[in-house]
Amino acid sequence: MRVELEKLELAHEGAALVGEVARPQGAGPHPAVLVMANAIGLGNQVRAAARALAALGYIAICTDMYGGGRYYHDATEAADDYLGLMNAPDLLRARVVAWYQAAAALSGVDAPRIAAIGYCFGGCCVLELARSGVDVKAVVSYHGILTTHNPAQPGVIKGKVAAYCGALDPYAPADTITGLRSEMDAAGARCDITVFGNVFHSFTDPEPHEPPLPGIGYDAVAHKVSWAGTLALLDEVLG
Repeated sequence: MRVELEKLELAHEGAALVGEVARPQGAGPHPAVLVMANAIGLGNQVRAAARALAALGYIAICTDMYGGGRYYHDATEAADDYLGLMNAPDLLRARVVAWYQAAAALSGVDAPRIAAIGYCFGGCCVLELARSGVDVKAVVSYHGILTTHNPAQPGVIKGKVAAYCGALDPYAPADTITGLRSEMDAAGARCDITVFGNVFHSFTDPEPHEPPLPGIGYDAVAHKVSWAGTLALLDEVLG
């Protein structure tokens, strides 16, 4: 049976954000997973992930970082929204935390059991959520931007961190992968980093990008392995 999505509105710093929620069957309370989209916004990728998670017993919340639940078919049109947040890192981190708080307050959610996954820009967002110090049980970044303006301080990260990266990803080159590992080690955080050889950016998304961009490509094996690892982690920390 197809899981229907309900709207979830959140006002933050002048932006009227509109996310979407997929709920499992049963009264709950249920563990929750934030599902954070890439730079083009709420599209098929995050909705499919949310429905899959709901079928497994999680309340899945697709977050809107821009406002109005925006989605751009042309990646270049997302530049103003994307760069507006990337160039305002304190706002970005605060907005991610606001979504975490909204998830914790959502009816049916077991607030002590929340995790987050994110793709590309969303991968950056979930890492910022972990760095903020909120009690998120795990975050998973798929081909995310790994750098930050404010590295995690010792002891601040409460949950587990996982990052799935492509060795040929121009947006997360090897030095940033090394930098993330060093940051997490210095912070005393449990961080598992998987690097897929000969794999490009956006390896989880089978839909073609418009316009085509260099360094981007789907990889079915990396997609399946990273999803299987995610489900194992969620089962461990939220089960």
